[in-house]
Amino acid sequence: MNRDDLIDLNAFVAVAEEGSFTRAATRLGTSQPALSNTLRRLEARLGVRLLTRTTRSVTLTPAGEEFLQGLKPAFDAIDLSLGAIGSLRKSPKGKIRITAPRHAAVSLLWPMLGSFVKDYPDIEVDVNIDAAARDLAGDRFDAGIRLGELVAQNMVAVRIGPDLRLAIVASPGYVAQHGVPATPHDLVQHSCINFRLPASGEFYAWQFKREEQDVKVRVSGQLSFNDPDMILAAALDGHGIACLIEDHAQAMIRDGRLVRFLEDWCPLFPGYHIYYQTQKNNSAAFRILIDRLRFRSRQSERKPPQ
Repeated sequence: MNRDDLIDLNAFVAVAEEGSFTRAATRLGTSQPALSNTLRRLEARLGVRLLTRTTRSVTLTPAGEEFLQGLKPAFDAIDLSLGAIGSLRKSPKGKIRITAPRHAAVSLLWPMLGSFVKDYPDIEVDVNIDAAARDLAGDRFDAGIRLGELVAQNMVAVRIGPDLRLAIVASPGYVAQHGVPATPHDLVQHSCINFRLPASGEFYAWQFKREEQDVKVRVSGQLSFNDPDMILAAALDGHGIACLIEDHAQAMIRDGRLVRFLEDWCPLFPGYHIYYQTQKNNSAAFRILIDRLRFRSRQSERKPPQ
């Protein structure tokens, strides 16, 4: 296989994974017309159509699907080899792509990244803010950040933050007009601000526990959001009761802009973990990033079963 063959095959894999000539061209650092010509040249040389092109999308033909499945193990092996040789450099180099919800990115990832990129100028970090769980392999992420209880069992999960707790809050104005619920069951009599789960599109069921009693409540109200910042803003404006991660609302609780209740029904739960596939991440750059993020006072790492 000559150099041009490798370039053409890499171009095909990029288009197949991105589902777009524009995104693939950006990823490869080339132009869309040049990339399109490369793919036409590859199809002509192979004598088979690999892609179906429309004005809005690019999809794989059955032959293209089969071709991609054959190529991916080889390109994954190349990635592993590049990571291994990169680990021998005195100054680690590489690009790391991470997907994380906004709260984790702001509270845990960003405080570390400022010093990290100064210490390792040859390492690039690409952070995608997304509350929904992403397919790491399919979307070409090196790692993701999620709450510990949400990480799939087949992933390596490294704790990067402390245990968390929910806070049930409302503005003083709402409390003065409507009172506060004495138990979680009383929430159904109140106007609550719903959180729509990004992955499923369903409303989050508020979960409580006290001693051995578990309670799950489906709340209702005029407003719902898929973003905690909007829920916080609505609660501050007196539109209802909100369920938020404690530290997200802590400053407003402390200065009296929010009133907290049902605190004894909100136990601790596992905090954020960074997760990844063992076979995909052995570069020195990635290992250094994980070590920087690792939660020091309560280290926890889960490996998939052998």
